[in-house]
Amino acid sequence: MRNNKFIPVILAGGKGERFWPLSRLQRPKQFLCLDNSGESLLQTTANRLLNLAGGWQNLLVITSELLADGVKQQLPSLPPDNILVEPTAKDTAPAVTWASLEVKRRYGEDAITAFFPADHYIGNQEQFEKIIETGIKYAQEKQGIITLGIKPDYPSTGYGYIEQGEKQGENDGISFYRVTRFTEKPDEKTAKEFIATQKYSWNSGMFIFPVEVVLEELQKHAPQILQPLQEKGKSAYTQLEKISIDYALMEKTDLAYMIWAEFGWDDLGDWNALERLLAKENNNILVGDSLNQDSENNIIYNNQSDEIVMTIGVEDLVIVREGNATLIAHKNKTQDIKKALKLLQQRENKDNFL
Repeated sequence: MRNNKFIPVILAGGKGERFWPLSRLQRPKQFLCLDNSGESLLQTTANRLLNLAGGWQNLLVITSELLADGVKQQLPSLPPDNILVEPTAKDTAPAVTWASLEVKRRYGEDAITAFFPADHYIGNQEQFEKIIETGIKYAQEKQGIITLGIKPDYPSTGYGYIEQGEKQGENDGISFYRVTRFTEKPDEKTAKEFIATQKYSWNSGMFIFPVEVVLEELQKHAPQILQPLQEKGKSAYTQLEKISIDYALMEKTDLAYMIWAEFGWDDLGDWNALERLLAKENNNILVGDSLNQDSENNIIYNNQSDEIVMTIGVEDLVIVREGNATLIAHKNKTQDIKKALKLLQQRENKDNFL
């Protein structure tokens, strides 16, 4: 039984652009239901953490001004003061720093906190809770920063990687290791070399740590972020650089440890994720009304109840019909949706479609 209060923080400020046109500026990916469960990704993430947190009063969400009202609507049981609203997007280092300062102020310097992106899929809730509890235990024992590494099953070039070092211990079948280094997204050749060593995991972006430890490490490695927030609170955001917590802290700290997080994880990065979430119908992934002749290996998402999508003789496409926009892309090109949206942003009528 742990003594320290555990305060999880959900990172919910992302745009989810690679799920356009379903994902829009005021209705990003984390507000969407992608798996037919009836719950959005944000709602699922919050419910996943409630038991660990001991209730809504110990759960925080950090998001943008544009999305704050949507968070309130999606999570009506969350105390309004537990929604931390960033005045401008500055990536994850300012978000983690400000939220950590708030956790210390509200819950005390002995609190253990953790950060969870709002748009992840977790397959095994029981195993998830077991691994997080183990991570909390290790974070207390080592006074360190525990990161959750995902065992890679293919040489992804879309994730950062973590190299594991010496084994530090084992609890209830869950081992943890000192982190040798964090690396940025590699090319395919390097990713294959990483996997061959069996010492690299994908960086999940989930971290657990005593709040006082991370603030001390930020003072050492990123004072240009910590000190303005200590002095001015969120009004300091305008003077902060845009930087990720990986760059600002995790690549520099000597207190990083890793647990293999084997609980059925997916970061749901783009439309191809639906192939991992949903079962195929007639060799296609189908949501909504469509009629498909001689078509296979497609992802077809039709959000319009009074419309039909018809395909004839096509394969390997993503076809999305939503509101006033339609997306047709090759499955190998879904990473380029963000580039295409930059072109759309140059049009005078862009606000109708973003």
